[in-house]
Amino acid sequence: MRVPLLDLSEQYRLLAEPLRREFDEIIASQSFILGPKVEQFERALVEYCGAKHAVGVSSGTDALLAVLMALGIGPGDAVITSPYTFFATAGCIARVGAVPIFVDIDRETFNLSPAALTEFLKGLFHRNVKNQLVDFAGRIIKAIVPVHLFGLCCEMDQLNEIAARHQFTVIEDAAQAIGAEYPAQGGGARQAGTMSMAGCFSFYPSKNLGAAGDAGLIVCQDDDFAERLRIFRQHGMEPRYFHHVIGGNFRLDAIQAAVLNIKLPYLDEWSAARRKVADIYREEFTNRGLTSKVMLPAEPYRSAGLTNHHIYHQYVVRVPRRDDLQRHLAKYGIGSAIYYPLGLHEQKCFAHLGYRAGDLPETEKAARETLALPIYPELTREMQLTVVNAIAEFFSNDD
Repeated sequence: MRVPLLDLSEQYRLLAEPLRREFDEIIASQSFILGPKVEQFERALVEYCGAKHAVGVSSGTDALLAVLMALGIGPGDAVITSPYTFFATAGCIARVGAVPIFVDIDRETFNLSPAALTEFLKGLFHRNVKNQLVDFAGRIIKAIVPVHLFGLCCEMDQLNEIAARHQFTVIEDAAQAIGAEYPAQGGGARQAGTMSMAGCFSFYPSKNLGAAGDAGLIVCQDDDFAERLRIFRQHGMEPRYFHHVIGGNFRLDAIQAAVLNIKLPYLDEWSAARRKVADIYREEFTNRGLTSKVMLPAEPYRSAGLTNHHIYHQYVVRVPRRDDLQRHLAKYGIGSAIYYPLGLHEQKCFAHLGYRAGDLPETEKAARETLALPIYPELTREMQLTVVNAIAEFFSNDD
């Protein structure tokens, strides 16, 4: 049985008719950029995630870029982030002229490690006259960008506490975590993206909430910052043809917003279906005695009583002989993917930063050992059994 890593065709069949009606309406209106559909989606996201403001933009990458630009982060600044994530996180930091500083990840969650961050900051004892922490090259550390990887929130209470102590702005990269919840101090669930100065989302088609192309959104609580973001997404223009700052062309188009408006009411249902798939994987791997070979995804907030404690954008396991296993699965027509084959500190474009092999051991180990298995709401139990059986066969040769 062929088992693709991701199959969006069933989702499209469910929504084909309303999507076509929306497309026809937009094409007839000839109103393609921003406008009522985008405003509708922004209002829906505010209601969904509990933020005060939502600003639709052209992609998740541009969401990060616009936030950094609006905060005035640039040359002479440094921003701390995870080395184990999609390139855009660090790429945007570099694009505004700042320098990414990579801090290692937690072994179980793959998210930025508060312990590793604390240890890193112990070595930075220099502060400037404004009491801002400065790195060894004299750059002011302005912000932290934690990434809620694979659909699991970072330990935000700890990271926010560290940030407050050192006067860092926190920007959440929630590109993979729309709807994911975190058990914040004081009780109650907080959603990914709403626990900092700004949260950045991606709606790339393969995301849990996916558009029909590139799309993104920023959420924040501050009125002035939200208005600044809206100006930055239109070339820094306010009013029309008057430019007080240099922004970018970061506008969300109406067709993408219309797709997202139609899909959003299904999001929690789809997230629940993904968790059910994850539960079946856990059950089957356990029943087959494979948990000594296959490290399953961590679920640190499962016992906290949260609904969306994990939204499983990806189902990523850690295994020995990862590359051999991937080839074995491919022989059976089973899709898989490596997220990510290199830590960002190992990428050629960041060689000038001076990181060496072994500097971030958990990231480097994860890059060698992790593999994403098929997961999407319509994945059947039979298909999952095909995946587990193939993995059991692979490891049977070790017994």
